[in-house]
Amino acid sequence: MDINTVLSIAAAFLSGLFASLGVGGGTILLLYLTVFASASQLYSQGVNLLFFIPIAALALIIHTKNKLVKWKVTLWAALPGLIGVFLGSQFAFFIGSDLLRKIFGFFLLLLGIKELFLPAKNKQN
Repeated sequence: MDINTVLSIAAAFLSGLFASLGVGGGTILLLYLTVFASASQLYSQGVNLLFFIPIAALALIIHTKNKLVKWKVTLWAALPGLIGVFLGSQFAFFIGSDLLRKIFGFFLLLLGIKELFLPAKNKQN
C-alpha cells in the first residue's frame, strides 16, 4: 500500500469515529478524499459509507446496551431508509461525479450559512 492509501484509510476510520460521536466526521472524510487525495466524489462518498457501517454498528450496540434504542421505531424507519439509499445511489451514478461534487459543495455552503446565521434550537427532553 502506498502512503495515500494508508492516509485515506486512517482518515476514513477517524472520520467515522468522529461521526458516531456527532461531530460530522463524514464531511471531514469527504473533504479530505476529494481535496487532498484527489479522489472522485462518487468514490469518496462510497468510501465514506463503507467506513460508516462498522462505526454505526458499534454505536448501535452501545446505544442498545444503554437502552436508548426504540426498536419499533427503528425497524419502521429502516425500510424507507434502505429504499432511499438504493434510490440515492442510483441517482448519484446517473448524475455523475462532477454534478454530484457541485451539489455537495452547495449543500455544505447552505449548512455553513445556516450555522452562522440561524440560532440553534435548544430541545430538552
